[in-house]
Amino acid sequence: MTLSKGDDFPLHQTAEPVAYSGTDRNFYDRYFFNGYAPDGSGFFALAFGVYPHLDVADAHFSFIRDGIQYCLHASCELGMERMSMRVGPISIEVVEPLQRLKVTIEESHGIAGEFTFTGRAFPIEEPRFIHRIGPRAFMDYTRMTQNGHFEGWIALDGARHQMAAGTMGTRDRSWGVRPIGTRDMQPMPGAPLPGFFWQWTPVNFEQGSMFFHVNNDVHGDAWNTRAAWAPDGASAAGIAEGDGSMRTRLTQGTRWPSGGTLSLALMGAPEQVTFEMLGRFQMKGLGYTHPEWGHGLHHGPLRVAREDFELASLDPLAPENLHVQMITQVLAPEETGIGVFEQLIMGPFSPLGLSGFNDAQRD
Repeated sequence: MTLSKGDDFPLHQTAEPVAYSGTDRNFYDRYFFNGYAPDGSGFFALAFGVYPHLDVADAHFSFIRDGIQYCLHASCELGMERMSMRVGPISIEVVEPLQRLKVTIEESHGIAGEFTFTGRAFPIEEPRFIHRIGPRAFMDYTRMTQNGHFEGWIALDGARHQMAAGTMGTRDRSWGVRPIGTRDMQPMPGAPLPGFFWQWTPVNFEQGSMFFHVNNDVHGDAWNTRAAWAPDGASAAGIAEGDGSMRTRLTQGTRWPSGGTLSLALMGAPEQVTFEMLGRFQMKGLGYTHPEWGHGLHHGPLRVAREDFELASLDPLAPENLHVQMITQVLAPEETGIGVFEQLIMGPFSPLGLSGFNDAQRD
């Protein structure tokens, strides 16, 4: 066991927990939160990233109201101070490491909010993610994930909305190496068309939290995967880990999931659950694959901007729209849960009949 209280602060140097150190140009250290009401409404999410060797930090807050996704983007120069934990109007406070955090969004461009997150159990530590393209390390990072309860409010253009009673969700902390900032323009000799397949499904049930993720290669073989079950109040020793297998359906004409069935070999968890999609959140609202607000880009000493977009009008096959989190109802034999089904498929993926970079599944 290598997680410690220090792992809740943006001090990591490598993809190892904070006990180990090193350097890399593409090193990052990120907080992520998402939350939703018990019926799946009121979805919101926040991402906060620190990029020590680019000397930049950025933060994004995004939420859905009546079919519109509202986004607040912020970027600043870090000034080599990794403990500031503030980017313009967005700040994070670690109230109790590994258990309780507070996020504040001061009013900017008509968006404001404040919420606290309280974990339901000790965070799970996912397997270390290491993936290479030829000799080049594409990613090498560690992540811890934790489900929990939210309390707080969100304001839009002066109208303040309290979060619904029972609002739950997920937060994670990841650190290590990912592609960040300006892309490396030098091609990899002989490299094939890149392919990336990712699914992540943290779920809240009444008595505990279920987690599953998988990175597959273009043939559908997993190179990183794990399932976990964390009963409420569980310590690290009380979390069960095992395997899972997902069968996925896509919405016609898109690369977005329309449903899925997850089979689990995991003590304490249901043997099989089914995901039914309730809504869609675009991850570009948090900077992921965003053409202008991608993670780690330099926007000057401080820049803050608002972006609104209508979810129904987006082109599902535009590269920046491929990465989604679907708000889902999760059906088990004896109970129903609520969670998210995150998916990003870029490039070929033969099990779903995808052969290009961003083509849709054929009938």
